[in-house]
Amino acid sequence: MNMIDLKQSRLNRWLLAFAPPILALSALSLALAQKQPAANESSTVQWKQPAGNPGDFAGTEVCAGCHVVEDSQFAKTAHAARHAEAAYGTGCESCHGPGKAHADAMNAAGGDDEKLQAAKKLVFAFHASPAKNSAKCLTCHVSSQDQQHFARSEHHFNGVACNTCHASHLVESAGVSNQAGAELPLAQFFTAVRRQEEQRWLSSSLLKKSQPALCYSCHGAVQSQFTLPSHHRVNEGLMKCTDCHSPHGTRNQPMLKKTNWEGCVNCHIEKRGPFIFEHAAVKVEGCTACHSPHGTVSRMLLLRREGRFLCLQCHVDPHAPNVPHGRLGFATRGECVRCHATVHGSNHSKFFLD
Repeated sequence: MNMIDLKQSRLNRWLLAFAPPILALSALSLALAQKQPAANESSTVQWKQPAGNPGDFAGTEVCAGCHVVEDSQFAKTAHAARHAEAAYGTGCESCHGPGKAHADAMNAAGGDDEKLQAAKKLVFAFHASPAKNSAKCLTCHVSSQDQQHFARSEHHFNGVACNTCHASHLVESAGVSNQAGAELPLAQFFTAVRRQEEQRWLSSSLLKKSQPALCYSCHGAVQSQFTLPSHHRVNEGLMKCTDCHSPHGTRNQPMLKKTNWEGCVNCHIEKRGPFIFEHAAVKVEGCTACHSPHGTVSRMLLLRREGRFLCLQCHVDPHAPNVPHGRLGFATRGECVRCHATVHGSNHSKFFLD
């Protein structure tokens, strides 16, 4: 065996020994390049006993005597949790307030419509203004890390109350199909398995409908964006609106859980960095300077059909030191990313050439 054959034999043995681990690591890195959003944190809601005299409360058992269906559904939720330290005001009356006067008046009405209507007004039934309805929920939920900013949220300012989206018992939403959104364009592809309505309701914060159908009932313009050819897979069930947005309000606009680019790199972790050479547009203006977060007709959710024209929105001065090409060269010589491949940031080239 000559020297060349010996070297080739050693190379083959090396490849057989190390190629599988290298391929496995490569596959793992690709799998981790995009990750699912983290699971929700445990609840921080602290129950508060409603105001009133002990004699004004009837107890959950009295409520269940008439509201059988509501009680059976309510009993499955976290709201029905018993508080050993409280002698009264738990269960139904935690939200609806003292119910003894209401129960006594209903029994004394004797079928009289006027008396029945008057009796129904003796308990808080969430038929008040959105602000009052939400204030009732926030008695306890204001302590939640997720809901403490609701009073400054866009939903609050636009008259959206807690019970607009949530249902403490699913009676008012009975018959609502969880197939909502199945007729949307492209939704028949990559569609996640849908669960029974009650199971969905209990496992999704008591929402009246599933996402995104519930959000689309108000945000029609956003719904149309998600039907465009290039879009995040919300209609297909692989993402939810609340993966990026907090419907209860945040300090960020538009109710994003994190500031612009920080929210995106939760999933697109390969773009996170930090890089030695950062692209200033990413850190200053965020991902939405170039991408549409909902959907576009352009590839990779770009705001412009051709990426070079997107670059020209900032790189417009042909004499600037960071623009070594003439404007004509920009428009005629193809896409910028043919050379500047790492536009999100680089550890090797300040011109993002690697």
